[in-house]
Amino acid sequence: MPDALGLAQAAQQLAGRDAFAHVTSERSLMMRFAANRPTQSTAVDDVTVEIAVPHRGHVGRASTNAADPDSLRACAERALAAARAAAASGEGGFPGFSPTADAQIAGDDRLELDPAAGGAALTATFAAADAARVEAHGVWTLAEEERAWATSGAGAAERTTDAFMKVICMAESGRSGYAATTARDAGALDGHALAEQAAKKATMRSEPAELAPGAYPVVFEPHAVGTLLEMLAASAFDGRAHADGRGALSERLGEPLTAPSIELADLPDSRLTLARSFDAEGTAKEPLTLIEGGVARRVAHDLRSAALAGERTTGHALAPGGHPYGVLPTNLVLAGGDAAEVEDLCAPLERGIYVTRLWYANVIRPKETLVTAVSRDGTFLIEDGRIARPLQDLRLTDRVLGILSRTAALGSRQTLTSDGEFYGRRFAYGVACPPLRAEAVRFTGATGRPVPRPPSPAAGANDGV
Repeated sequence: MPDALGLAQAAQQLAGRDAFAHVTSERSLMMRFAANRPTQSTAVDDVTVEIAVPHRGHVGRASTNAADPDSLRACAERALAAARAAAASGEGGFPGFSPTADAQIAGDDRLELDPAAGGAALTATFAAADAARVEAHGVWTLAEEERAWATSGAGAAERTTDAFMKVICMAESGRSGYAATTARDAGALDGHALAEQAAKKATMRSEPAELAPGAYPVVFEPHAVGTLLEMLAASAFDGRAHADGRGALSERLGEPLTAPSIELADLPDSRLTLARSFDAEGTAKEPLTLIEGGVARRVAHDLRSAALAGERTTGHALAPGGHPYGVLPTNLVLAGGDAAEVEDLCAPLERGIYVTRLWYANVIRPKETLVTAVSRDGTFLIEDGRIARPLQDLRLTDRVLGILSRTAALGSRQTLTSDGEFYGRRFAYGVACPPLRAEAVRFTGATGRPVPRPPSPAAGANDGV
C-alpha cells in the first residue's frame, strides 16, 4: 500500500498553492457465491488521487490512478482547466479549502488480507445451507483503506478496515431468507451462523399468507431500519438541499417531527460504525445531533453548502468542493429502546407485518421523505404476538418521517447495517440501529407469489422442505 499522505503532498505541490489533494488507497478481497458454489473472486490493490483547484469561487476537479509525477502533473492541469472553464460563467460561491484535521496517521490496525479466511467462511456457509437443504447466495469481502489529504503546509491521513458478508438462502418453495454482518474485521464474519439464520426464514413450514393493501403495524429488523434511515439522510440531512429549500427539514428545524423516542445522530467516533476522522475536504468530523427527542436539530454540511447556508461545515463532504449527490452523514446511529429482543416488539401485536429487509428502495418525493421499497427475504405475518407464517412480499409506500413519528417501541441492541456491494471505488459505511415497531405503515400492494423451482444438484437431494 503506497504512502497516501506522501502521495497527497506530492500531488498538491504539483497542483499549486491553493490546490487540495485527496488520496484513497485500497486493498480489498471479495468473494461472491451462488447456489452453494463460489462464482467470483477479486483482489484490489489500487490508489485514486483526486486534485481540486479553486478558482474565482469555483472548483475544478480531476483524478488519476497513476502516482508518477507526470501523471500527477497532468491531473493537476485538467483540474485547473476545469476550474477556469467553470469560472467563465462568473464568480462562484465556493469559499476555498480550510482543512482542520490533525496531521497524523490514525485509525484501525493493519488488516491481513488472507483469501483463506474467505474460503473458510464460504465453506462454513455451504455446509449450513446443505444441512438445511437450501441454496446459499451472497458475498464475503474485507478491505483496508488509507485516506489522506494535503494542502500547502498541512495534511492528514488515516487508516480504516471493514468487513461484510451477506447470505441469502433460497428454498425449493421459492421463499428466501436474508442475514448479513457488517464489521471492522473479518473475525466477525460467521458464514455458518448467517446461513442458519437465513435458512430458518426461507424454510418456515407454512403456506404464505396474503394481505390487501393498507396500513398495518410493522416490526422492522435493523437491516430494514438502516435502509429507511439512509433514505431519510438523503431527503432530510443534505445541507445543499436544505440551503436551497429542497430538503425535508427546510424551515422545520426545531420542530417535533418524530416520536420522542427517536434519537438520531452522526457519530464518526463511535465503535458502532465504520468511523472516519475527517471528510473529503480535510475537515475533522465531530458528533452531529440530527434528531433529539423527536425534534429536528441539524443537517450535514460541506464547505459549499455551509457557505450557502451561512454556517460552518460539519465535516460531511463526499468529494473535495462538493459531490453531485450532495452532503450525507455516513455514520448514522439510532439510539436503542427498551425491548430486549425482537420478539418483545412483536408481542403486543394482534396482527401485523414483520420485515427483514427492504429492496429496490427509492425516494419518491424528498421534500416529504416519501419513499417506496419492497420487502424481501423474510416477510412474515404476525398474529397474536408472534411470527405466525410467511407473507407475500409487499410494496411499502410511506414517509420515513411518518414511520418514525408512529414508532411505538425500539429494540435495545443496535446492529451495524450496510448493503456492502462496492460496485465502484470502495466507500464503506453503515447505519447502526435497533429493530423498531411502527404503527400504521402504508403498503400499496403485493409483489407476486414465490415460484417453486426444481431441485438444484448443488443443494443436495431436496425432496421438500
